[in-house]
Amino acid sequence: MTTLSQLYNNRKKNGSGTTTKKTFSVPIEELYLEEGSNIRSVDKEHAEYMRDCWIDGSDLPPLSVEVTEKGIKVIDGQHRFIGAQLAIAMGHSIPRIECKDFVGTELDKLAHMAKSSQGKPITPIQRAGAYNRARNQGHTSAEIARAFGRSVADVEDHLQLLSSGEVLIGMVAAGEVAATTAVALSREHGVKAGSVAAAGLAKAKAAGKSKLTKSAAMQQFSARKARRLVELLVDAEYLFEEGFGTITLADGTDDEINRILAEYRSGISTNADGGNHEPRL
Repeated sequence: MTTLSQLYNNRKKNGSGTTTKKTFSVPIEELYLEEGSNIRSVDKEHAEYMRDCWIDGSDLPPLSVEVTEKGIKVIDGQHRFIGAQLAIAMGHSIPRIECKDFVGTELDKLAHMAKSSQGKPITPIQRAGAYNRARNQGHTSAEIARAFGRSVADVEDHLQLLSSGEVLIGMVAAGEVAATTAVALSREHGVKAGSVAAAGLAKAKAAGKSKLTKSAAMQQFSARKARRLVELLVDAEYLFEEGFGTITLADGTDDEINRILAEYRSGISTNADGGNHEPRL
């Protein structure tokens, strides 16, 4: 059977366009993790899964590394690295780990860590943290979006998530509210978003649900009734005299208009936090 190495070595004869990118087998004691450098926190269960992969002899991709004065820093592949250490602690021999150089800017590093999952997808909060680190490095939302392969709106939404307060961030981390809902609540209610979400979640749990949905969190007034109110007001006349404005309703419309307004006011008083927040039309 012909190998890729043989195909590459004979490329002049066979016309193959195959190229090579070097990897290196690095002694594990020369590798290190820098605390807090990875956008993902260490997941014990995933590290143990990678330990089992090493013990089973699974074919794992190389670590992305950077040579520093301290040694060889792991840029991507922290769970593979920790898994190898756990396997060694159990008596299995792993003298070296395959590594490849990471080449790129600090922004490229963050984007690379976000895109590389190795079975452990990045969470919305971790993505938000990566965007924030890139922003703190002086990059614009457009530059971050381009590096991460996402939209500018996605960058702005995740940055907003970090500003939504500890209560909402904790609920997102616990899976009790979606990140998109948390962002919407933050924009709608500002500093009260956490208390609004907590009250909404309490009601959801009382109803036997485990998660606060956007429809429950963001109360909306009936679009049909809102359109009907516009229809009733279209023939009204507005008059401004001596510093006062008055609206004269068309004949026979006042009762229905008042009923719709009363329902709308009722929505205000029963909103999730019990405060004076108007339901969205």
